[in-house]
Amino acid sequence: DAVVADGDFGYSLASGFSAVLAYFDQFDRANVGAFLKRIALVISSKVGGASGPLWGTAFLRAAGAAGDKQTLAPGDVVAILRAAAGGIAQRGGAVLGDKTLLDALVPATDALEAALALPDAMSGHGVAAVECMAGEARRAADATAAMVAKKGRAAYTGERSVGSVDAGATAIAVIAEAVSAAWRQRYGTEKELS
Repeated sequence: DAVVADGDFGYSLASGFSAVLAYFDQFDRANVGAFLKRIALVISSKVGGASGPLWGTAFLRAAGAAGDKQTLAPGDVVAILRAAAGGIAQRGGAVLGDKTLLDALVPATDALEAALALPDAMSGHGVAAVECMAGEARRAADATAAMVAKKGRAAYTGERSVGSVDAGATAIAVIAEAVSAAWRQRYGTEKELS
């Protein structure tokens, strides 16, 4: 994000998620909500700038949506992602089109929900649905290059932000792609959803 901000977003986010990995084995696993809440606390304390509170809020809202569930159904995952997006929107005052991580997270969640609604979506543990989500996250993140930033540090550059992808949206794409690759590795292949 050095073109439109101060260039530390990737480092800061990587540092926060490295801390999550460092504490991972110590996290409360009593239920999904407790687990996500612990991630929120680590992210909030380890990610600098405005990103820490935004990503922390996302995980806190996800924790609230998960509640005390021990396992998640596909619809629960969509609800968690929607709660995270809602928390980010409220905390940061952003909407779709402001050139923020919401511009990748919301379309990716929509794509996941649509893919999960297809017949046999859960055959093969939903590998194709997760791939649809990751593909849409990348497409949407790349599309932010055409937008003018209206929130965050990039907003200070105005029209000069056109031509650069949003760092937060790109982070969503990278995370979605990593989740998709790990999901495919764990659960194998399945026919493509159309």
